[in-house]
Amino acid sequence: MPQASQHFTSIGHRLAGFFRAGAAVGRGVAIAAALTPVMLASAQAETPVRIGYIPIIGAAPVVVADKEGWLKADGVKPTFTVFESGPNMIQALASGTIDVYVAGIAPLAVARSKGIDVKVVAATAIEEMTVMAGPKLAPYFEGGKPAAEAFRAFRAKEGKPARLATQPPGSVPDTTLRHWLDRVNKVDKADYQIVPMGIDATQQALLAGAVDGATVREPADSIIAARNPAIKIVALGGDMFPTQPGTVIAVSGAFLKAHPEAVQSLVNASVRAIKFIKDEPAKASPHIGQVLGKGLIPDAVVQKALASPATKLEADPKIIIEPTAKMQAYQVELGTVPEAAALDGLFDPSFYEKAKAGK
Repeated sequence: MPQASQHFTSIGHRLAGFFRAGAAVGRGVAIAAALTPVMLASAQAETPVRIGYIPIIGAAPVVVADKEGWLKADGVKPTFTVFESGPNMIQALASGTIDVYVAGIAPLAVARSKGIDVKVVAATAIEEMTVMAGPKLAPYFEGGKPAAEAFRAFRAKEGKPARLATQPPGSVPDTTLRHWLDRVNKVDKADYQIVPMGIDATQQALLAGAVDGATVREPADSIIAARNPAIKIVALGGDMFPTQPGTVIAVSGAFLKAHPEAVQSLVNASVRAIKFIKDEPAKASPHIGQVLGKGLIPDAVVQKALASPATKLEADPKIIIEPTAKMQAYQVELGTVPEAAALDGLFDPSFYEKAKAGK
C-alpha cells in the first residue's frame, strides 16, 4: 500500500494548504473589515499620471508638489519624463505617451490648430525668458547700450554676426528672442545668427564659447553666472515680450475626461507649491535642485535662482490668455504658425478657480 499511502499523504498536504489559505483569506477579510473607508478610498483612488516637463524653474511647482508628497496624498501617482523643448513634448502628448505637459504655451496653440485635444489648466510662471551674452558679446552692452548698437558694434569688431542659441522654431524661447531682436530693438538681421538647439546644449554651448549669446531660463541663468561671471543677462522676459506667457500645465483631452479629479488635485498641489516656494525657498530648493539639476546644483545656486528677477511664479492662466494671443499673432508673422487658432477652447481656468477657492 505504499502508493496509496503516498496518495493520501499528498491529499493531506493539499488539504492542509487549502485550510491555511482559507485562514489567510479569513485574516485578510478581517483586516479589510478593520480598514476605515478613508483608508480604502485612498488605496483604491490612486491615479497614474505621466508628466512631461522641461528642466526649468517653471516646472518647479509640480516638482515640489511631488517631492512634498502632496500628489500622492491626494491619490495621484506621477511619473516624470524630461524633454529638451516644448515642441518635442507635443509629439509625446499627441501620441498618448504623456498625459500632462509642463512647458511653454506657444507649442500648444500650434498643436491645437492641428487637431490635438489639449487644455491649459494652470500657469506656473510668466516672463521667465532671458537673453544672456557671452564674454565676447556682453561688453558691448555695458553702460546700457541699446541692443541694436551692441550687435552692430560686435559685428564690426569681430567681423561676424553674433551667434545666438535658442530652442526650435515655434517654441517660446525662439519666439521671444526674435520679438526682442526684431520688434523691440530692430536689430539688423545681418548682425546676428540664430542657432536652434536643446536646452542642455544651449547651456553647454554658451559656457564653452561656441555661441555668443543664448535664451536661458532659471535655474540655468544662475548656474551659468556661477561658473562664468563674465556671462551676463542683457534682457529679462518683460523686456523681450511684456507679460510673456511662460510655462503652463496642460492636460490631454482624453486624460481630462477620464480623470478630472486627478487634474484638480494636480492644480491644487501646484498652486500650493507656488506659495510654498515663495514663502519657504530654503525648504523648496533641495527638491528643485534634485530634480531640475539632477542633484548637481549647489543649494545656494538654486536659492539664488528662486530669488532671481527672472523667476516670476504665477498660477492664474487667465493672466496669459491675451499675451498668448499676441504671441500667436507674432508667430503667424514669423511663419512658425500657419494661422492664428482660436484660443477659446485652449484654456480651462475652472480648475485654478477651484484651487484658489480652496475647493
